[in-house]
Amino acid sequence: MKSLVIGGAGFVGGYLIKELINFGHEVYATCLENEKINENCIVKTLDITDKNAVSALIGEISPDCIYHLAAQSSVSLSWKNPQLTAEINVIGAINVLEAVKDLKNTRLIMIGSGEEYGFIRENSCPLKESEPLNPGNIYAATKACQEMISRIYTRAYKADIIMVRAFNHSGAGQSSMFVISDFCRQIAEIEKNQRPPEISVGNLSAMRDFTDVRDVVRAYRLLSEKGISGKVYNIGRGKAVSIQYILDTALSFSEKNISVIQDTKKMRASDIPIIEPDVSEIYGDTGWTAEISMEQTIKDTLDYWRNH
Repeated sequence: MKSLVIGGAGFVGGYLIKELINFGHEVYATCLENEKINENCIVKTLDITDKNAVSALIGEISPDCIYHLAAQSSVSLSWKNPQLTAEINVIGAINVLEAVKDLKNTRLIMIGSGEEYGFIRENSCPLKESEPLNPGNIYAATKACQEMISRIYTRAYKADIIMVRAFNHSGAGQSSMFVISDFCRQIAEIEKNQRPPEISVGNLSAMRDFTDVRDVVRAYRLLSEKGISGKVYNIGRGKAVSIQYILDTALSFSEKNISVIQDTKKMRASDIPIIEPDVSEIYGDTGWTAEISMEQTIKDTLDYWRNH
């Protein structure tokens, strides 16, 4: 199978490329001019906001499956730069949809986010894919818009598109803009005496579903093989835990005596108390379920920062 990973230089991209290569795919991957992809694949430079470039590249490669990962994926950054977030997440996705709408033998995996559910109704967790979307931040709104437009292209052009709502995923190599990596980086720096023995945190009461990135990319591959065109799939562990639990687990892997300091700068302008998915649809259609424990993910992430 010939696969194209759009946004291959990102955190998830490297893991997905490895997953696809391990299963015998011929892999093409895109990145920006100032980015680098170290995996053993065919690398192409692409700016997804350039409609003509997107169309030309997809036409040239004619892939069996496209995984659209390229995105501005930080919630905090989306508050600071909503224009950039919309340009990349909405306009970029439209450019990809335009390029594939008339291709009959290409499947598109459009990656969205569990953040799309937003301000959820009371007692609605675990969230089914039929739950109304009510985004609570700029990033989530752009991803919900991306999904709605993808649905339109599926109906209007009979395009082979699978839409994903991926919940929080973490692992070694993730940017410290994200909570597990942030905690682990701070702990590693404390252990090396590069900062005082104090860890800076935001809202610890919020509950989120976390999955190892290696499990997530396996889900993407299985959806390319067994997913049903036009469907939306939640991807997550199916069990939310508090950020306090994440912090406590990370601290348990260190012998240092570390104080916890709440930083108002890490508090979001709007935060949803709990987000937890129902993952029965992807399990039913592909047999996928999360296999790597959260504790293993945190330990691997901490070990990564200890070595970097």
